[in-house]
Amino acid sequence: MEIIKVLAKRPDQRVIKKAAQIIRRGGLVIFPTETVYGLGADAFNSRAVRKIFKVKGRPEKKPLIVHVSKKSTIDALAKDVPLVARVLAKKFWPGPLTLVLKRKKIVPDEVTGGGDTVAMRMPAHKVALALIRVAGPIAASSANFSDEKPSTRISEIPRALLKKVDLVIDAGSTPVKVPSTVLDLTKTTPPKILRTGAVSRKQLEVAGLDFSARI
Repeated sequence: MEIIKVLAKRPDQRVIKKAAQIIRRGGLVIFPTETVYGLGADAFNSRAVRKIFKVKGRPEKKPLIVHVSKKSTIDALAKDVPLVARVLAKKFWPGPLTLVLKRKKIVPDEVTGGGDTVAMRMPAHKVALALIRVAGPIAASSANFSDEKPSTRISEIPRALLKKVDLVIDAGSTPVKVPSTVLDLTKTTPPKILRTGAVSRKQLEVAGLDFSARI
């Protein structure tokens, strides 16, 4: 395990390339987002993704979030994408809103917990975005043991967990400090908030989301 400090707003590209290489080779990297620190792996490498569950002690049926660096990745990973998903992505991405959509087969079962949906978001953090641009989509969960509090700085992450990853990128305290809001847009029923987070229900309504209407 190696910990490397970077500037949150101007990350060293050498560190980004090193982290991306680890991701592409099937390793695990702890990296900052605007919400909390994430524990990530190559979203298309099933073996690497399984390591996340093992390290965290996380039930394999609990899906991970795929972190992307551009809005167009929605169409690469999801099918039957409703117009409202594109509207919300345009409004809140990059930002702390996770959209749950119908998955395409390209997304491994390990990422989705074996379900037919995929959760994805575009983080609003220069380090995370730089890493994803080089490494490709990253499947991630918060950098903590399962059912424990997410970490907003490296000092909050248990050392036992740090020892189990290949690289830790330390960019200081995360600015938002609460997890992303998770919004399910997959059903023929009205949209549903699966996890309340940094984006409020009111903000979603102001952006045009009707919680009483079918998608």
